[in-house]
Amino acid sequence: MATLPHRSLGSTGLSVSAVGLGCMSLSGVYGEADDNASVDLIRAAIDRGIDHLDSSDMYGWGHNEEVLGRALKGLRDRVILATKFGQTQNPGGPNGVNGSPDYVQQACEASLKRLGVEVIDLYYQHRVDPNVPIEETVGAMKRLVEQGKVRFLGLSEAKPETIRRAHAVHPIAAVQTEYSLLYRVEAEETRAVTRPLGIGFVAYSPLGRGFLTGAIQDFSQVDGRRAAHPRFQEANFAANRALVEKVEAIAREKGCTPAQLTLAWLLAQGEDVVAIPGTRYLPRIEENLGALKVTLTAEEVARISDAVPAGAASGTRYPPGAMKAVQL
Repeated sequence: MATLPHRSLGSTGLSVSAVGLGCMSLSGVYGEADDNASVDLIRAAIDRGIDHLDSSDMYGWGHNEEVLGRALKGLRDRVILATKFGQTQNPGGPNGVNGSPDYVQQACEASLKRLGVEVIDLYYQHRVDPNVPIEETVGAMKRLVEQGKVRFLGLSEAKPETIRRAHAVHPIAAVQTEYSLLYRVEAEETRAVTRPLGIGFVAYSPLGRGFLTGAIQDFSQVDGRRAAHPRFQEANFAANRALVEKVEAIAREKGCTPAQLTLAWLLAQGEDVVAIPGTRYLPRIEENLGALKVTLTAEEVARISDAVPAGAASGTRYPPGAMKAVQL
């Protein structure tokens, strides 16, 4: 079994591989996924040293956790298992959200059953419920820790003030927010709060939903879920593609892929940051892990930052309905 560089998630003592695996795409989000192939992929990731696996009860509405549970049979002690709760189905419209204490308990027990485990290592509120005080939600999450069903608590897409209030109820181990060269503004505002509080930062979609891999060269290649995201839509595509071309040029100079350069830049932002790129393909996992061998000087980090300045991307990072549910 390979050993990868590890980082601590804040001051909790929880340590994970600097590059983990986001599992959302294993539930048909970016194209059809085969469950048996997904199980093999997860196991291959673990064999390569990845021990940070991130799921949610919203990914396939339970399907993702079931697949992950299958993959972890006999391997549970080799991973830090993270999952999330809080989003609810709302056919025909944006997802709903539920942060009520009763629902917190119900959702956790359902996730434990689907995963086939006795304890979840890192349990996130996936989206903040604006109708339930964060103190009540985190209070219920704290009870899960006391019951031995959860080890550490996290928040996803929470604004700085919400994070402070939550942390006052029970230590928050990690905050998860979209973070990449193309999606920086809110993440960097969040890190200004999490770092002093001793909270780790988990960057999801660190490759800009595939944009920063360089694989999407032309607007005609945009399909499926990406087509709903403003930054991939025709009005914004050319401007964002031009930013990616700058990343590609620097990557050629460094002798690495754009994805590796992007992940190396992200990890160079600070020891508090870990990344959970998602994929359905083993060669992509191996490519992503190659980023751990890319060394960037401070000057190179600054050059990459300047090539794609914070706020330079065209279009919002989610469609309008979903934007109302982030940074609450």
